[in-house]
Amino acid sequence: MQGFEEWKSEVEFLGRLSHPNLVKLLGYCWEDKELLLVYEFMPKGSLEAQLFTRGSAFLALPWVIRLKILIGAARGLAFLHALDAQIIYRDFKPSNILLDESYNAKLSDFGMAKLGPMANSDHSHVSTRVMGTYGYAAPEYVATGHLYVKSDVYSFGLILVEMLTGLRAIDRSRPSEQRVLVDWIKPYLRKPNRLKTVMDSRLQGGYPLASVFEIAQLALNCLEMEPKKRPSMQESVEILERIEKLRQPRAVHFSDQAGYQQL
Repeated sequence: MQGFEEWKSEVEFLGRLSHPNLVKLLGYCWEDKELLLVYEFMPKGSLEAQLFTRGSAFLALPWVIRLKILIGAARGLAFLHALDAQIIYRDFKPSNILLDESYNAKLSDFGMAKLGPMANSDHSHVSTRVMGTYGYAAPEYVATGHLYVKSDVYSFGLILVEMLTGLRAIDRSRPSEQRVLVDWIKPYLRKPNRLKTVMDSRLQGGYPLASVFEIAQLALNCLEMEPKKRPSMQESVEILERIEKLRQPRAVHFSDQAGYQQL
């Protein structure tokens, strides 16, 4: 339903890119008006389904799995940004992060991806028609149509906050002052005691507060209004990997069931 240009973008990007944190495009077909894409199967579906769906079939993602997913998604973005012809993903959101059997994250849906400035060029952005998903797009992109590599970093900051709180970036069922998550939640991210009050209650306190506070500070940096003040995705990867190494969690056993068991 997205149209020929998005389909072509998918084929052009995923047809030539290969990385453990990008979904594999296995094939495509264009016959008359039918446009088909065939991807590798991702048994755990999307992060959106795993994080926000309530019910017995979807257990709350434990903290160790959330951190693993964040690292994988960050590595995928860092790879795109490190190419000589940088790729700006432009539509980074939970529904585009797919999960394999072991909860390894892979970016999918490159229909809105855009070639950014060359890594060694004097240009900092490209100008383009504003597209993407309301609530995840960076403010400078929405306001001006100027798209930076750091625009993806802003979107990543929102995913960090969603993983901490278990809340959607935009939710009209919340009270009016809480509907836009980033506006409401920022003050709570600045102090550990306040952060505890907005952490996903389904985690039942099963997380190291020092680690989640570090991630909250990373989220605040990613959500800076000025793109230049945001960290690069490679810097974000390094911070998350360091946090993972500092506090090795208990082993997690992945089963064929919908959930997982901590050992």
